[in-house]
Amino acid sequence: MKCPFCGNTDSQVLESRIVNDETAIRRRRECFKCKKRFTTQEKIKENFLWVIKKDGRREPFDKEKVKKGITRAVEKRPISMDLINEVVDDIEREMLKKETEEISSKAVGRAVLNKLRKIDKVAWLRFASVYLEFEDLKDFGKAIEKLS
Repeated sequence: MKCPFCGNTDSQVLESRIVNDETAIRRRRECFKCKKRFTTQEKIKENFLWVIKKDGRREPFDKEKVKKGITRAVEKRPISMDLINEVVDDIEREMLKKETEEISSKAVGRAVLNKLRKIDKVAWLRFASVYLEFEDLKDFGKAIEKLS
């Protein structure tokens, strides 16, 4: 493991523990060269998912892309990064449970909307306006009525 401070590849594991519903291992390490400590996380590579886009293209499921969309929706809202990460992990698990290697982008979008609706209504509306392709104020009005 490469030290993020000095680049040395020799480090010692000080502590290990299972995290994220027993799907990852968190390791606390100390660099032999600079003696600084850092944390790594090992995660089991799960089934590979393909997302089928509206135009029929296929692309790999990308947690970071989901996270970016959610982060944009919750911008300037009182939502922690820990909660965002938890939501993204929940969505990934939900998609993996479908027991298919291909999922539609609509399924991912609906999952994000369902999670955001429970967390923050303003973030839900922001995400919905992009995902559902609102055209004008009437679309916003209809969405707000659904929230009420």
